Amino acid sequence: MSRLSRRAFVRTTLATAATVTVAGTKSSGKVLGANDTIRVAVAGLNGRGGSHVDAYLGMEGVQVAYLVDPDTRTYKKHLDKIAKANKPAPQTVQDIRRALEDRNVDAVSIATPNHWHALMTIWACQAGKDVYVEKPCSHNVHEGKIAVETARRHRRIVQHGTQNRSSRAWAELAAVAKSGQLGKLLVSRGLCYKTRNSIGTKAATPPPAELDFNLWTGPAQSRPHHGNLVHYNWHWFWDFGNGDIGNQGVHQMDVARWLIPNATWPRSVLSLGGRFGYTDQGETPNSQITVMDYGETQLVFEVRGLRTDQYHGQTVGNILHFEAGVVANGRLLRPGRTEGEPLPKVEGPLPKPGSIFQNFIACVRSRRVEDQHADIAVGHVSSGLCHLANISYRLGREEAFNPRTQSVAGNTAATETLERLEAHLRGNAVQLDGAKLKVGRRLEFDAPTERFKTDAEANALLTRQYRAPFLVPDRVA
Repeated sequence: MSRLSRRAFVRTTLATAATVTVAGTKSSGKVLGANDTIRVAVAGLNGRGGSHVDAYLGMEGVQVAYLVDPDTRTYKKHLDKIAKANKPAPQTVQDIRRALEDRNVDAVSIATPNHWHALMTIWACQAGKDVYVEKPCSHNVHEGKIAVETARRHRRIVQHGTQNRSSRAWAELAAVAKSGQLGKLLVSRGLCYKTRNSIGTKAATPPPAELDFNLWTGPAQSRPHHGNLVHYNWHWFWDFGNGDIGNQGVHQMDVARWLIPNATWPRSVLSLGGRFGYTDQGETPNSQITVMDYGETQLVFEVRGLRTDQYHGQTVGNILHFEAGVVANGRLLRPGRTEGEPLPKVEGPLPKPGSIFQNFIACVRSRRVEDQHADIAVGHVSSGLCHLANISYRLGREEAFNPRTQSVAGNTAATETLERLEAHLRGNAVQLDGAKLKVGRRLEFDAPTERFKTDAEANALLTRQYRAPFLVPDRVA
């Protein structure tokens, strides 16, 4: 395909709302040998993007060919690092489309804000590039599904940034859970206890001259620029982020699901919480409990954004409640015991050696989707669980704060979790008398269609209204 037609192709995809245009490129048929250099465009250079650059700089046969960010202030520190490593200087561009037009780029590594993850993945796959995409791979369920289908249609390697999938220890624990040696798994619990202080309120201002705010906004609807968006606090605004359950929490949500044998989507979801302890510009909850029904196992997820004590020795982690006892930090604590004991040894499938970035590059060379530690299909479901929780929460009603709220009546695990949240908030001097708890809807989910069964409002939140020309398509042609 000529350079001119490649450009036309990329521009065409921007204007396509209903379907994804299928097009071949030079790189889509290229087989990379062991001695070929893999040229990577790193998109999103603040925060996690630095880890991407560092990972590729440390690999033989990999070159950071482009640095991509709408904010040109992010380039220098990475350029200096690359120069110090005596590596070729990458090109710097604000717009990912410029890198996608380059037929010599083999892969795109995405560390942008969440609302760009899926669209950039889709564009890259259409342009014949492989993709490493940070968690969550999507901003909503629909676009995650389209990203998976596009990756398959174009036969791309797309790795999801849930690094725990590279862990032998978690794989071994998944094998223990599946073996049944500890009895039924009653609750698979994820914790995201991270202090998130007030972000205050910042007035609208013109964006800095170095920032293309239109590009940064991308698929989201236009809104005035203010200092709580660029570069980090976008996480706490629904248009761009997904709260901490969709930030740090995706890692622990992924593990919580992995440890439930053969689990994908839940039968139902209920989420409740609020933004407690301060009043600021943030929109997402800083305290959130989510309960998902997986039959004989419940997945319970806890978010706490105020100072908190550990639970079973953890603040960010995973805890399993078996019939035999509680597994935390790699040990089993049986009822009535004060000392934990080693877990049984069970053989099971283990991830290929190497970090998640090393595994990505190995799979770019081998073209073996099955060797990926965290394929996009795995990332889509685990990211989607966070989206389901937020949909339940956002459709909730405010009630007086009461751990015995009717929504969790009869659910021992959920009631106990809510009682601990009440104690935690009171320990942070949050006045709960008269405070309101947002109690989400209990929503039933249909896994084959990836839609809610009977709730039109909930189904509307599975996607979003996109802003032309940054359109995620309705389907893959």
